[in-house]
Amino acid sequence: MRFKRLIQQIGNDNMNRLRQSTVLVVGLGGVGGNAAEAIARSGFGRIVLVDRDVFDITNINRQLGALDSTMQTRKVDVIKQRIKDINPACEVIAHHLFYDDETKAMIWAEPIDYVIDCIDTITYKLDLVRETQTRGIPAIHVMGTGNKLCPERLRIMSLASTTHDPIARVMRQKLRDACNLKQIAVIASDEPPLTLDPPTNVPSSNPFVPNAAGILAASYIFRKAINEAPPL
Repeated sequence: MRFKRLIQQIGNDNMNRLRQSTVLVVGLGGVGGNAAEAIARSGFGRIVLVDRDVFDITNINRQLGALDSTMQTRKVDVIKQRIKDINPACEVIAHHLFYDDETKAMIWAEPIDYVIDCIDTITYKLDLVRETQTRGIPAIHVMGTGNKLCPERLRIMSLASTTHDPIARVMRQKLRDACNLKQIAVIASDEPPLTLDPPTNVPSSNPFVPNAAGILAASYIFRKAINEAPPL
């Protein structure tokens, strides 16, 4: 049986709940690719993928779907195929587009139970927070993983609790008057960002931090679905 050992851990009722649930994963880079695969391996029955990018050579060091054989291939197509290889019964909806003001209505037209936000654009991270809060959809938002070296310093917390994270700092400022920051679940690290020499606008990355963040995000949504999520 494909999910026998997971069923041993969580029981048939919870497994059936996962099979009937839909997870939206926005962004399929180092964080999102691992989050999507972990969600698939957790037995969720329906996964909606959103990403406009293709894999290129700079992704090789950290992104799950980045291989010589997948260069210039759409990320949503590669991750969709991986999910179908893991669980052919899983329904996968792949949107090859950016989440933005023009596309979000189509994405939200899907029946969505949970959201994993793995994008870098702060404007649309803020929008995902507002949309999930307004719609009452449980979500986890992954903060910055670039210029970080230590995956063990990542943890699940509220947006109000974040430190040493430039993305989270801006989001706190923008959302403070509109939302309860203590109710917004994020994955963040307390590690100060590395100082690069020479300086660059492109963040450094490694195989560890973004991938671990994706696994943590999937774990939070999995536990949320079976009513075992940790307090923020």
